[in-house]
Amino acid sequence: MNLFNQFADQNRRIERKRMSLSKIAQSIGTSATIKLNETANSLRAQGVPVIHLGGGEPKSKAPAEAIKAASAKLETGEIRYTPTAGIMPLREAVIEYTDKYYGRKVTPGNILVSSGAKQTIMMALQAVLNPGDELIYPVPFWVSYPEMVKLVGAVPVSVDPADSSGEPTLDEIIAKVTPKTRAIMLNSPNNPSGAVYSAKFISDIVKYCENNDIYLIMDDIYHRLVFDGQTPANCYEYSPKATDDSRIILVNGVSKSFAMTGFRIGWAVAAKEVVSAMSRIQSHFSSGSSELTQWAAIGALNGGQESVNQLRSTLENQRNLLVERLSAIDGVKVNRPGGTFYCFPDFTEIEPDSTKLAEYLLKEVQVVTVPGVEFGKDGHLRISFCGTMNDITEGSDRIKTALAAYKR
Repeated sequence: MNLFNQFADQNRRIERKRMSLSKIAQSIGTSATIKLNETANSLRAQGVPVIHLGGGEPKSKAPAEAIKAASAKLETGEIRYTPTAGIMPLREAVIEYTDKYYGRKVTPGNILVSSGAKQTIMMALQAVLNPGDELIYPVPFWVSYPEMVKLVGAVPVSVDPADSSGEPTLDEIIAKVTPKTRAIMLNSPNNPSGAVYSAKFISDIVKYCENNDIYLIMDDIYHRLVFDGQTPANCYEYSPKATDDSRIILVNGVSKSFAMTGFRIGWAVAAKEVVSAMSRIQSHFSSGSSELTQWAAIGALNGGQESVNQLRSTLENQRNLLVERLSAIDGVKVNRPGGTFYCFPDFTEIEPDSTKLAEYLLKEVQVVTVPGVEFGKDGHLRISFCGTMNDITEGSDRIKTALAAYKR
């Protein structure tokens, strides 16, 4: 064996050793949204005039009360470990928030604080799912749902609604229920479609889960970012059961409504038995969330809500602009988002391969969008309106120009 072959053989052995990964690790893909953020940032660093319409982060500043509360805590110099379930003042603030916005009175034992709503969901999945169990969620879905379910060894089961609005029916959900079904997860207002599920559907699914001992994980992270005077359906309104007997796990946080994505504070409201299990798991996972950012969340929840109202008003105006401009492009079908800061137009008539289309827009006109296939719905693109009016105007102009020249 010559020197070159020896070197190549050695590299192959090293590569095989490096690739000895767990089956779960091999089954998990990179978050498409995080990957696109990295791509956009890299291009900008190179001086490319990128317009990022794929983001999921409000541009407004965190509430002044949040900054003030965090600063006051920082000034003490006493930033320490916290109770796994969260410091009591924050859990008390979540109790008041839950009473105000959901009409449900809970206790500190019903609250778990985590480092963001994503971690909260992960703790919930680990607490209620066994390997081989099934969790059902509608299409389109947030990109992390199937991967998170797989991380606990369970099986993700998607339901693609017949209605073009993206709202499923109870019958469509029930059609996917099997003896292995352990939980159903809903996100309304929905990322990526912006759809706000009707009170009838929420009522139907709550009653079904409560009557059939199926956990209902309600991802309500966008629940205050709704438009046109709507009020999102309140899951607790349709459950006659006491919180400690209920199968509802309500997930929320400060990231979206309060524009505090980097503070990484989310929480769950659930039965004490479930919260206790989540807390035990979290104690080995991250111990607890940062004390500094927990105080910031307290400031946001207990302070004036003007920043939330202003953000919602700004987003509604920006939604109107984006929908108007996208609707004027031939071949593009747009459902008007009822909430969030995302639009999920259908480009199938132009190009059914959403990955190919997103790559084309990035290459030809430097506009970042997210392929719909990542959310379970090919032919669509997730386009965000949480940037600026200039981003929306310039970005939609570039998209229109690029599509006029597109050849399949």
